[in-house]
Amino acid sequence: MNVNKYLSAKVSLNKYIDRIVVNGAIFHIHYWGVMPYHYDTLLHKHSFFEICYVVEGKGSYIDDDYTYPLQQNTLFLSKPDVLHQIKSEEGLFLIYVAFELVESESSEEWMQRMEEAKHCSKVISEEKEEKEILLLWDFLLTQATKHEQAFSAEIIKNLSSSLILSLLRAFVSFSMNDKDKVHHEASSTLYHQATLYIKDNLSNSLKLTEVAKYLHISGRHLSRIFVAEAGISYSEFVQNERMQKAATLLKTTDMPIKDIAEETGFTTVNYFTQVFTSKFRSSPGKFRSLYSNVKTNTYNNEFLSST
Repeated sequence: MNVNKYLSAKVSLNKYIDRIVVNGAIFHIHYWGVMPYHYDTLLHKHSFFEICYVVEGKGSYIDDDYTYPLQQNTLFLSKPDVLHQIKSEEGLFLIYVAFELVESESSEEWMQRMEEAKHCSKVISEEKEEKEILLLWDFLLTQATKHEQAFSAEIIKNLSSSLILSLLRAFVSFSMNDKDKVHHEASSTLYHQATLYIKDNLSNSLKLTEVAKYLHISGRHLSRIFVAEAGISYSEFVQNERMQKAATLLKTTDMPIKDIAEETGFTTVNYFTQVFTSKFRSSPGKFRSLYSNVKTNTYNNEFLSST
């Protein structure tokens, strides 16, 4: 590890990152720390959270009369109002951050979550995943040395937010409500990816199994996502998108109807005309002649009935 880089980055982080905003939570950062040679401390306590990462060295951590061994790649948590002490004869290379939730500006959900963190039983974490936290922390420190470059401020803010969340997750388990929210957010992301793919590839067949394979999920899973997110079936969504694009092309271009049918994924003009007429109560040719001057690019049955 580049000690000088870390020490320089610590100065920048303490200067620029003292407040983090994350999904309903505001965190005040008391300090960012880098200590290449950390030996013994006196028994003490904080009014805030402090999380340390052992980059190198060995020692011990005393927390509320319990002693835990410290070694490379160990994370340890100091909770508010808990007496603790760090000991090391050979010296520890530590990086650390101290923070607390600004309750007056944060959601009740986050207040409850941080209250759970104050009483969590986990003090030490040595899981393999914590090495990923070091990579994130290292990248943050690297970017903090480039604070004067373009976009650096935003990069540092985003990395800092991700790091604080990763550190908390290493010690505090998600509640069931959190898991449900994460599951919903994952489904929403997949839905967004699927709709983008569909809209960009309307000339293809767009079979459910093909799009599901593209997203690395099952067809049943993708079908459930569309019902949950859009309130309609996958096939209905695809057909609606085909019709919307066809209507837009008829209104805004001189493309032959045969080409529009191919562009929107229909193998024959007859089938395209049949579906379009059923949807808009007007044949493609009549639609073009009647609505080419109407200032809208979104079409449905109600629009056509009232025009």
